[in-house]
Amino acid sequence: MGKNLVEKILSQHLVSGILEAGEEIGIRIDQTLTQDATGTLAYLQFEAMNVPKVKTELSVSYIDHNTIQIGFENADDHLYLQSVAQKYGIVFSRAGNGICHQVHLERFGKPGKTLIGSDSHTPTCGALSMIAIGAGGLDVAMAMAGSPFYLICPKVIKINLTGKLKPWVSAKDVILKVLEIFTTKGNVNTVFEYGGKGVAALTVPERATITNMGAECGVTTSIFPSDKMTRLFLRSQKRERDFIQLEADKNAKYDKVINIDLSKIEPLTAKPHSPDNISTVRKMKKITVNQVCLGSCTNSSYKDLVTVAKILKGKIVHPDVSFVLAPGSRQVLEELANKGYLADLIASGARIMENACGFCIGNSQSPPSAAVSLRTSNRNFPGRSGTMDADVYLVSPETAAAAVITGCFTDPRDLKMRYPKIVMPKKFLVDDSMILWPDKKRTIDVLRGPNIGVLPRCPELSDAIHGHVTIKVGDKITTDHIIPAGARMKYRSNIPKYSEFVFENVDATFAKRAMSLRQDGKQNIIVAGLSYGQGSSREHAALCPMYLGVRAVIAKSFERIHAANLINFGILPLTFLNENDYDRIDKEDELEISDIKRIIAGDGKFLMRDKTKGIAFYVTCELSARQKQIILAGGALNISNKYME
Repeated sequence: MGKNLVEKILSQHLVSGILEAGEEIGIRIDQTLTQDATGTLAYLQFEAMNVPKVKTELSVSYIDHNTIQIGFENADDHLYLQSVAQKYGIVFSRAGNGICHQVHLERFGKPGKTLIGSDSHTPTCGALSMIAIGAGGLDVAMAMAGSPFYLICPKVIKINLTGKLKPWVSAKDVILKVLEIFTTKGNVNTVFEYGGKGVAALTVPERATITNMGAECGVTTSIFPSDKMTRLFLRSQKRERDFIQLEADKNAKYDKVINIDLSKIEPLTAKPHSPDNISTVRKMKKITVNQVCLGSCTNSSYKDLVTVAKILKGKIVHPDVSFVLAPGSRQVLEELANKGYLADLIASGARIMENACGFCIGNSQSPPSAAVSLRTSNRNFPGRSGTMDADVYLVSPETAAAAVITGCFTDPRDLKMRYPKIVMPKKFLVDDSMILWPDKKRTIDVLRGPNIGVLPRCPELSDAIHGHVTIKVGDKITTDHIIPAGARMKYRSNIPKYSEFVFENVDATFAKRAMSLRQDGKQNIIVAGLSYGQGSSREHAALCPMYLGVRAVIAKSFERIHAANLINFGILPLTFLNENDYDRIDKEDELEISDIKRIIAGDGKFLMRDKTKGIAFYVTCELSARQKQIILAGGALNISNKYME
């Protein structure tokens, strides 16, 4: 039996375990990336490991998230990140150079390599046939220090693409169709491998849109073959030397095969408030639109923005619509400017934002109260836009452009114009002057402003947890619910301060109540439903609760990255043996488990006692042998030196 694409790359990087779905494996990591919202913590953790230089082939630190500088905090973080990069051998992409996923695709991604990043949309580089995985910052720090990256060997689902996209239908509609099929839950420890004759016509930027939003399905990563389109893209970036052909064997085995006929897909949208709440655009029936945001790491490539520029040429933004645009990189912006498309966009009334994440993470451009906002980004969780009562819809650039013109939800096929033809540049403008390579000759002092806090550690796991259910939440709780993005992100280097906002948008009293219990020597427990920890890779969603005294989360199920982050910071991720027991527990119930160390070392099956109600039920904690050591030690940092050997 031949190998699929995932098996080929993993087998070349395997350092421990066996390639059998469900088994824990360790793989060698070639490249890492961080961004400034997660990077400060990752590098504080790296410094704590006392490793003189990074040990990867390439590690890149991007400034693209916290670029709004109101107050000193973000600026302090950027100085810290730049000095750390110089000291430890890390490449530094300055603010203004672009969004990490777009820039990494353009300048650094290589077929057949492994990449982990402290951002959940790191799988974007699967468009270049990389095994590219989002992870918590501590896992990235450990990879930079030379440790393997550990994961559950995934199932591989082949998504077989046939046919060809029709005019006014784009890659965004393809991934929305995938989300309609797979939803945002139930896909943990799975990889989507794209293949079939339909792949050949998809450019690398189109593939990147699809792999980027595979993260919303909760998969480990998504990947395309490395073929003629890959070679053309790398040649256009003057990196053809990085090309290798890479594809699955014809007789490769998959756990499942799903067929999608591209010619049958029509313009789609993800309705509020989840990326899998899918409808056709036509069914939206001309809903009035107040705001259109074009860009983010999902749809900010040259192809995407030129398509919109051509649609809008000679037209003016509808008077009731605020239209903002954020190019994905400086390269994209320069190409738009040099070819006249930027002038066309400005003439249409577009507001040009930074080459940064901006509106996607709620860091700017919050819509009006109760507004309808159409966005080409990847997430529409409640409040993520910065406006709690706004309705955010995810759409393609074509659908976004149609709303800019008409002021309402409009199927772009109904525009009375010919679909624009886009010719990709044979050679992009390559200017890496905003990328700083470490100077080996300089001695660097790391700059630490007052926003750079002390890195807290979890104490060693006690043999009993006797705590209160400080909060009970439902299904599909995202890391945005747990710890907010947007304006609060400037505190991400200061855990005591950032912890004040845990569950702010769910229960504003949580942080104070949890800290009060902790100060009284008591412990906190979170109870949750299905798919707890969706969304961002932000490890603050584990670290801040740990700081507040949370010692266990009991859920019906967890998402991959968040479960790993909980373990890394010494919090027990417990699942109900019987999901119906979730309904028997209430907020403020007093829960207790004992003999923890023996049971963790054994089968991980605990009897949880609800002392308030006088009942008991079973929960399980499924951990690998390595994870058992981490949780017993109170977190990975407490034993990090062992993994550096």
